[in-house]
Amino acid sequence: MLTDDGVPVEAVYEPCTAGFGAPGGGASGALSATSATTPAIVVAHGFTGSADRPAVRRAARVFAQRAAVITFSFRGHGRSGGRSTVGDREVLDLAAAVAWARQLGHTRVVTVGFSMGGSVVLRHGALYAADPVAEGAESAAGDTPVRVPEREGRTQRTGAHSDAVVSVSAPARWYYRGTAPMRRLHWVVTRPSGRLVGRYGFRTRIATEDWDPVPLSPVASVPLIAPAPLLLVHGDRDPYFPLDHPRMLAEAAGPGGAELWLERGMGHAEDAADDALLARIADWATGAPPA
Repeated sequence: MLTDDGVPVEAVYEPCTAGFGAPGGGASGALSATSATTPAIVVAHGFTGSADRPAVRRAARVFAQRAAVITFSFRGHGRSGGRSTVGDREVLDLAAAVAWARQLGHTRVVTVGFSMGGSVVLRHGALYAADPVAEGAESAAGDTPVRVPEREGRTQRTGAHSDAVVSVSAPARWYYRGTAPMRRLHWVVTRPSGRLVGRYGFRTRIATEDWDPVPLSPVASVPLIAPAPLLLVHGDRDPYFPLDHPRMLAEAAGPGGAELWLERGMGHAEDAADDALLARIADWATGAPPA
């Protein structure tokens, strides 16, 4: 895939294994009329992850039992180009993946993000919508207006909106350093020696520039996602983000604006999500009412 700012992003398409057909004519072909009714789940991995990491492949296998699945590597990760901006311009990578799912013929697309990917799906849900429901929304290409234009002049991709959003183990606010793992992560991202560790130890190429401007925060994004359904999932043993983060996100959504699952004994992100939880997420994603 190629993002709207010109970054090549590797992606993998897997058809639903529950008796639905695969796309005809290869990955770029159109789905059959029957398969087009199958939902697609687009998986957004965490920082230092990639499309080929075991935890991402396991999630894809579980999700594929209920929906078609697209996995991809964020910029700076895996075989994708560019450098990681740790949740900022990654929203363009997700938009490209969602648009690809619709080009393949899927009329319902749900985004599921983990950790950094969890913050990205929240921002994506706020920035891309099927209808301009927010005051001051700008027109964009085709049916994809932007609610909050973060960068003037950005070209927006047709059909890049999600119909429902699932955010797992996401932060509520930027620059959080309240836990030891997050202090280590900030060292990796902000220090030259840390970025070397990221590049050679975690196969993650990290941009050196500071955010300018600072992107819309996850907690500020949540109120803008409606009317798309939103599910927040968080473990009570998450070593990165304590429970005030998911509770802050749920509160920002307002009454009935989000469903919150606090998972007993769960750690952080895709590595900690077992098959049973992934299956429940897939059931929610494929059964949630359309926005």
